Formats: sequence, C-alpha cells, structure tokens
Amino acid sequence: MEEQNELDRLLSRPLPAAPSPQALAEARRLGIVVAGSLSKGLSVKLDRTAVVEGMAVGRYVVIRGQTGRRFFSIITDVALDSTNPAIEKSPPDTTDNFLAQVYQGTSTFGRLEVSPMLVLDPPGAPGDGRHVAGGEPRPVKTVPAHFAPVYEATEEDVDCVFGAAGEGHFYVGTPLDMENVRVHLDLHRLVERSSGVFGKSGTGKTFLTRTLLAGIIKQRAAVNLVFDMHNEYGWESGGEGGHRVKGLRQLFPGGQVSVMTLDQESSQRRGSKIDYTVRIGYDQIEPEDVEMLGGLMGLTETQVGALFFLRRRLGKAWIEKLLAENEQESGSEGPTELDSLLEEGKLHGGTLGAIQRKLGLLSRFDFLVPRAQEDVVGKIMEYLDREVNVVLEFGRYGSHLEAYILVANYLTRRIHERYVKRKEAALGRQAAEPKPLVITIEEAHKFLDPAIARQTIFGTIARELRKYNVTLLVVDQRPSGIDEEVMSQIGTRVTALLDNEADIRAVLTGVSGANELRQVLARLDTRQQALILGHAVPMPVVVQARPYGPDLYAEVGFVEEEALQARMARNARMMQGDEDFQGFD
Repeated sequence: MEEQNELDRLLSRPLPAAPSPQALAEARRLGIVVAGSLSKGLSVKLDRTAVVEGMAVGRYVVIRGQTGRRFFSIITDVALDSTNPAIEKSPPDTTDNFLAQVYQGTSTFGRLEVSPMLVLDPPGAPGDGRHVAGGEPRPVKTVPAHFAPVYEATEEDVDCVFGAAGEGHFYVGTPLDMENVRVHLDLHRLVERSSGVFGKSGTGKTFLTRTLLAGIIKQRAAVNLVFDMHNEYGWESGGEGGHRVKGLRQLFPGGQVSVMTLDQESSQRRGSKIDYTVRIGYDQIEPEDVEMLGGLMGLTETQVGALFFLRRRLGKAWIEKLLAENEQESGSEGPTELDSLLEEGKLHGGTLGAIQRKLGLLSRFDFLVPRAQEDVVGKIMEYLDREVNVVLEFGRYGSHLEAYILVANYLTRRIHERYVKRKEAALGRQAAEPKPLVITIEEAHKFLDPAIARQTIFGTIARELRKYNVTLLVVDQRPSGIDEEVMSQIGTRVTALLDNEADIRAVLTGVSGANELRQVLARLDTRQQALILGHAVPMPVVVQARPYGPDLYAEVGFVEEEALQARMARNARMMQGDEDFQGFD
C-alpha cells in the first residue's frame, strides 16, 4: 500500500517546466532521459519526430534539469530499441506506411547513450566557492532526473563551454553535424603544457599542426621553434588536389616568422625565402648529442660509454679526430692519440673501430663542418628574443632520421639550458621573464621512446610542464611508441583517426571516460576530423577541422600579393594628392 501511495505521489508530481518558445526555436528537442548513471552515462529515448539517422557519435546535446541546470553532454552510442521483443522476431509489414508510422516512436524508437561532461548553472544559483553560478562550466557530479528533456546544443551553448572568438581563443573547427557552430581553442592554455597532434598517415596531422601554429602566432600566445622535417611549415607546400597551401612565413610576412635551412640548395629549388643557413661544427657536438642516435646507428651501451671517454681524452675535436683516417695526414709524426689509448689499454680496438665506422655516417651531412663560423644557437635565440618564430627546414636531410634527431637534440638541449638560466635569473629579479617557447617535433616517438625518454631533453621538457617556459608540440602517428610517463604529461591531445588499438589506448591514457571516447575516436573520418581533449578544452570535443585556406589566411591578417600592391598604389595616390581618392587602407 505504501509503495502504491509513493508511486501515485511521484506520478502526480508536476514535470519540469517546458522550455520557452524562444528556447525551443533556438534548439530542437531530441528526446527525454529514461535511465542511466553518472559512471555509465545516460539513456535517452528519442522523440518520434527525431530522425535516428541524424544522430552521430561525438555530437553534442544539452539536457535541461529540473533546477535550471544544463548538462552539456556528448553522444557515445546510437541504438534501436522497442517496447515489445516480439517485434524483432515478427516485424510489421513496412509496405503499409500507416502501420509503419504507428509503430515508429511508440513500439519502436531510437535510443541514445550520452555522457554528461559539464554542467552550467543558471544565473542566480549558488556557486560552489570556486565557480561563479551562470559563468564557468564545472564538472558533473550528479545526473538530471527522469524525463529531463534533451536538446541539440546551440552555438550559444558551445560558446559558453569552449569560449567565443576573442582574445586567446582561436577557431579550430566545427562539432560534428553542426556546420554553423564554431569551436574555439584556448591557445594560452594550450601552450601552458606540452601538447600533441596524433593520427595515422594521411589523416591531416600537418594541416592541424599548421592551423594550431598559425593561431599561436596570431594570438602571440608563445614563440615557436619548428623542426620542419618535410619542409611543410615555413614556405608553401602541396595540399589536397595538387594545389599549393601557404606556409607560416607567407601568412605572417611582417617579420614574425623566420625560415632557416640545413640545405640551401633544396630551399632555393622550392622557392623558399630563407634568412639563415645552419652550419654545425664537429667541435660543437658533445656525446649527449650523439647518444640519442644509439639505436639508429647501432651503438651498444659500451660504445656509447666510450664516446664520453673519447671526448674527455681527445678534447673538442674528438669527432674530427675519430673521422680522420690517421693524424699523420695532418702533418703529425709518431703515434696518434688513438694509438696511445689502445696501447694504454684504455680502449678496446674493436670498440674503437666500430665507433669510427658508425660515426662515419655523419660525414654524409654537409651541414656538419669541422669549424662553424657562427653560433647557430645564439642566432636562434636572437630571433626568439625578438619574438620572431623560427622554422628550420631540413631539405633533403629530412629523409635521414639520424640528421633530424641529431639537429633537434643538439639545438633543443642548448636552448633549454639558456631558458633555464633566464628563468632562474627572472625569479631572482635579475632579468625579464622569457617568452613562452613551443618546440614542434615530428616523429616524436623517436625522441620519447620508453628506453631513452627519461634521459633525453625532450622527456625532461615534457615532465617539467612549463617550469622554464618551454613546452613541446609533438606530432606523431605512433603514440604507443611514446613513454607512458611522458604521455601522461601531454596536456592537450589533438587526435585524428587511429586504427591501432595500442595507439588508441596510449592517447587515452589517464583520461576520464576513456571507454566512451574510444568508440568516438574509432569512428572518425579518415581526413580532417579530430578528437581534442585535455588542458586547453573544458571537455573532449570532436571537430571537423577548419579548412587550411583563404578564410584562415584572412583571419590571421594575410593579404594576397595583388591586393597588397593595389593597396600600396592607392596609398601612393593619396600621398600624391589624388582628389578622387577616399582615404588610406
């Protein structure tokens, strides 16, 4: 009897007030909540008018609670359901349109599985001490009641969660099936920690990375150093359909981007406008710079340890002496230093011979010279100090992974060392705070392999977060090859399609709701779609990446050459007193 009275009381309780006509005009109702939990997500029964085929995994919906709260949620699954299991065994005659319409939405219906991500309190509601009611979205700690209405997310909802266009926010794409809604990324939060762009080959990682870099430069959120392995970031490169897309130097022609090169001939053939040709002297290289090449060059632990010994005994010219056939050719007489080491028993002949053969691979690289005339690290720091972004093209050496790792490791170690000194000086009020620096590396798993990540400068930077104002932007198609500890420190992850389970698992390491997001990630299109999650976004978001083309060019302030010349001509006419001219551009 008591149970019946309780049921009558619940059924007689008024349902939540229906949204106003204006709200309904802004957002289309999809259905109502019928079951679920905070840990496993909510089940939504679709309204009769909602088209199941119009629902998509990764799409956003808003659940309106009894207290005026809005639960911003993501669709994680779409299913068909029925009230009578017999329908599955004996489906109705679908040639009878009337009968089919009677069944649809009553006996048969669509069902959504949605995962609440954030809650938006109504204005005037009490806050929790850290969040202002009606303002910043906060984590979900409860669920809406039964029969809470579910609506499509509107542009206002998305802007409230991800931020509207403006200072520090940059348009990166649109949510799935919401072409008129824009998702903006908080670039200042992006550069606060290391970030990553992941995806299998051909999914558009380069375009995503280039878009992020253009936004960082436009917003002046940080200064960038890009190790351009395939010559795709500095000057124009190939795009879809064979057309050319502009590089960062072209988008920001006012001296904001400088292009350096290891291969001047290659840059000239491609028409790339370069500012500096990089040369590194053998006498500037230390064993720590070569140590990361151990796996590629086949150096054993014993041979790597011998490198440090040889550097101590042979001095700064240790590589030059090892590569020379013998010192008699340079005019010296008697036994060489290497002969002395062998005679003393300090070094085994087989070990020395193996080291000489393997280091001989470096002689293929023309950017390595016995003595460099300038300090390339100082040159790059000079640009970075003036907040000029640097893109280092590798030319034909980009196809040699040994060259890429050697140069990236050589420069990053020294630049980080200088940032550490400047940051410590700033803490002691002896110098100004250094501008945040983002270092972009490709084939990141080669630098962050579990066997070496804890000893490399790149692993150190990732673990430091932004302690010394230096972070990484790693680009990779094999995130499973990156050390788990380092991966856990990647603050923001922009992930295109991955079809390897180990790679998917690596990207979702340490992420709440990983099981639901795994389904979302596995269903991305093969190109220009990405799941963004982590520090720079308040909740995971699946976006159709914005095209890297004229609209983006215009947003960052690029002016085509013809338009620029026309503008200069108009301004010249004004300077000459042309009466028909209406004013300066």
